[in-house]
Amino acid sequence: MKRGALPLNALRAFEATMRHGQMRLAADELGVTHGAVSRQVRLLEEILEVPLFEGPRNKLVPTQTALELEPALTEAFDGIEVAVARAMQSESRFLDVSCTGTLAMRWLIPRLVDFQAAHPKIEVRLTGEYGPVDFSRHRFDVAIRVGRAPWGDAEVTELFAEAAGPVVSPKLAASVDLDAPETLHALPVLHTKTRPAAWADWCREMDLAPPAGGRVFEHFYFLLEAATAGLGVAIAPEVLVRDDVAAGRLLAPFGFAPTGQVYVALRPRRPNRDAQLFIAWLEDAAVAPGPAG
Repeated sequence: MKRGALPLNALRAFEATMRHGQMRLAADELGVTHGAVSRQVRLLEEILEVPLFEGPRNKLVPTQTALELEPALTEAFDGIEVAVARAMQSESRFLDVSCTGTLAMRWLIPRLVDFQAAHPKIEVRLTGEYGPVDFSRHRFDVAIRVGRAPWGDAEVTELFAEAAGPVVSPKLAASVDLDAPETLHALPVLHTKTRPAAWADWCREMDLAPPAGGRVFEHFYFLLEAATAGLGVAIAPEVLVRDDVAAGRLLAPFGFAPTGQVYVALRPRRPNRDAQLFIAWLEDAAVAPGPAG
């Protein structure tokens, strides 16, 4: 088929459906209805005179032809995306960054002003996400996650190893004599559903019995705000309270111990100069002093 006759809309609909595995998700990405995607895929099947999917529309199974066609289309559309981005280098550019919500609020956002000052034409668009990243389905340029390898099909840059420990407000700490870890049990204990085993893990390392009871918060950000307000003592990753400890809003009387997890920056394997710039900046920010305040 000659280039001028290529059914580009149909090819885009098919490629997005293969990448997402669902026509509904492909429709969301393309900004059209599910029915429009379905019609474009049927049109492509008519043009090619071969079926591309089998089974019911709510549980698509790609045919061998579809599996053979997808890689070339994905590579072609990725190449177009990169070429258009390069052509826009003199204009404002967007960098889509996925980051765990609490890290974004308590570490990344306070430092972003430095990146924007160095790269004023790159606008960072943040999305709060916690789950695994599949760059074939999620159109992020960079994703920041915490955990353990493997990290899937991505370029991985390690930012810092995680360490965690108890933190408490100075006012609440003054109510007890923090001369040993077990004295923390005299304070109200705070937990989060995000890491329900945090206290048990820390107490095991300190050869202590875990505290009984305590208040449970839905999200890590709520937990840390509660600790800062003096509602109790919490186990927190050092990076999330680094600025608060430096400013004296929180105390870490027994320091922080490694958890075995690591914060990483992930990016797709396709070339993206702006993503490389951002990750290089993240590496520098990971070891730099925190912002004033």
